[in-house]
Amino acid sequence: MKISILDDYFDTLRTLPCFRKLDGHDVTVWTDHVQDVGLLAERLRDTEVLVLFRERTQIRAPLLGRLPKLRLISQRSVYPHIDIDACTRLGIVVSSSQHPGTPSYAAAELTFGLILDSLRLIPQHVAALKAGQWQVGIGQTLRDKTLGIYGYGRIGSVVAGYGRAFGMNILVWARPATLEKARVDGYATAPSRESFFADCDVISLHMRLVPATRHIVTAADLARMKPTALLVNTSRAPLIEPGALVAALRAGRPGMAAVDVYEEEPVLDPHHPLLNMSNVVCTPHIGYVTRDEYETQFTEIFDQINAYAAGAPINVVNPDVLKGKAR
Repeated sequence: MKISILDDYFDTLRTLPCFRKLDGHDVTVWTDHVQDVGLLAERLRDTEVLVLFRERTQIRAPLLGRLPKLRLISQRSVYPHIDIDACTRLGIVVSSSQHPGTPSYAAAELTFGLILDSLRLIPQHVAALKAGQWQVGIGQTLRDKTLGIYGYGRIGSVVAGYGRAFGMNILVWARPATLEKARVDGYATAPSRESFFADCDVISLHMRLVPATRHIVTAADLARMKPTALLVNTSRAPLIEPGALVAALRAGRPGMAAVDVYEEEPVLDPHHPLLNMSNVVCTPHIGYVTRDEYETQFTEIFDQINAYAAGAPINVVNPDVLKGKAR
């Protein structure tokens, strides 16, 4: 089959062991990022299988309608960037493993790295030292601080374990069933949403972006946070009410933020408000960007392709397409 892989910025996939799973297929790898529908349609006009790096490229009806040979989109995790209804209408299978029970240790590690960076002012000290200055501020110790985990799932539970190892007090807020799991694991849970935001020194968001969680963190929630507190978001930007984080940081509650995700990506404007705040640490959506994580993710993505080629597609998120619907 003719396979196109989009947005492999550093041409990494060809160097991974799992890439051998595509032996025998005609594979084209694109290393730049393009969102223009006309250019994408030209690039992908003969493509039968499209491989995506998470949400790097939007795959909507105007593009899909111009790809007459496309039969499969293979990726991993959530798919807000794909027009599933259009895929079903056009007879395109979307396979996307939701990897139940498999945490992204890469994302959890980045989350904790951002906590350390922010509370110890590491980026500021590094930049100052390179500019010929010595110490430029006083950080905070993690031990005995309260780490709030909002969403105790695959990644949140791992971050909680890292916090415990650093001597932090863990406080969880989540859905009732998930709160019970946190209690079973030995963690305290907040008596209310209001007290959760008010009492934590660090709050880290760990929820999937679904209709029920979109804009779940409000301006009122952020206003309850301590002026010394840190908000960390390595999950999805739309979990927070639009504009609320920038406004809250300007108002001084919370006092700091660390973000890896943005409303519109990639962020290429150096004047983006978060990039110009001294109390914010920003990274370019690298939570899952490690060779180890790529090997895990693309093993599943390439297995989905081979399953489709064998006539037994797996992890299909639009099963109606298998009922005989076609273009």
